[in-house]
Amino acid sequence: MNYLKLIRFQNLLLLALMQLIFRLGYLELIDIPLSLFYWQYALLIAATVFIAAGGYVINDIFDQETDEVNHPKQRIIGTLISESKAYTIYVSLTIIGVACGFAVANSVERPNFAVIFVLIATLLYFYACTLKQIAVIGNIVVAALLAFSVVIIGVFDIIPNTFEFNRMQMALAFSILLDYAKFAFIINLVREIIKDIEDIEGDRIQEMKTLPIWIGIPTTNKVAFLLLLAPVIYLLYYANNYLFNNHLFYGLGYMLMFVIAPLIFSLILIWNAKEKKDYAHISRVLKWIIFFGILTVAVVTLNIKYNGKIV
Repeated sequence: MNYLKLIRFQNLLLLALMQLIFRLGYLELIDIPLSLFYWQYALLIAATVFIAAGGYVINDIFDQETDEVNHPKQRIIGTLISESKAYTIYVSLTIIGVACGFAVANSVERPNFAVIFVLIATLLYFYACTLKQIAVIGNIVVAALLAFSVVIIGVFDIIPNTFEFNRMQMALAFSILLDYAKFAFIINLVREIIKDIEDIEGDRIQEMKTLPIWIGIPTTNKVAFLLLLAPVIYLLYYANNYLFNNHLFYGLGYMLMFVIAPLIFSLILIWNAKEKKDYAHISRVLKWIIFFGILTVAVVTLNIKYNGKIV
């Protein structure tokens, strides 16, 4: 059980489930020629999950001193698992993930795509040891990595089967993936900023230059609020112009209930947050907003398919 906690297995399950949703609840429903068979898509998910698991481990290795202050009861490395064993786990997970990436890249005859997995694994390492200590930069990097777990689906499942005759159709499918990647990026960026506020005590002891240490908690609250307000405004516009006007009421109801309403609730929480437990609660809410936001693609696609309308 300690090993499962170390790799954040709940987060990994959510990551795998989100990638399955895009394949089964979106790409297969819009009738485009896909590049990957199920076994190849399973390899793509495995590559993403194993590399992400390695990222969690190396992050915990470098975070031992800050975690001793911020999350003393949740510490695993140095208490339940030795640092040397943790390094072995990190290397093993990363090698397996990169190997899966090489396999899926070669299976679609795009071996040069394999470098993507090496770059992601390298970026995760440098994030853990250096980048996370730099205000905003670390937040942007980790948010971008989550967003890329959406983009990479299009890279492997759409691009290899894109030709001149279907370029417009495939470009539209890819652009929708990009829209969801942008959504995941901005919500996760806010979540990372909120987590920095939650962990400010340990980060300050380690002389890290996170945003709340740099500009203070009250100003960081306002930054997080404004960043989160942007997707709320856009989603309200999208819900009215594309879902309501096209009579896609199932998709509209789902988005209002499970995405827009929780986002507005999160704005209220951020505005009133003062204690560490408040920020921990906001972080959990934002994680589920990302998941239910991704699930919107399946709900809306099914609504379009069975309503006979095209948005």
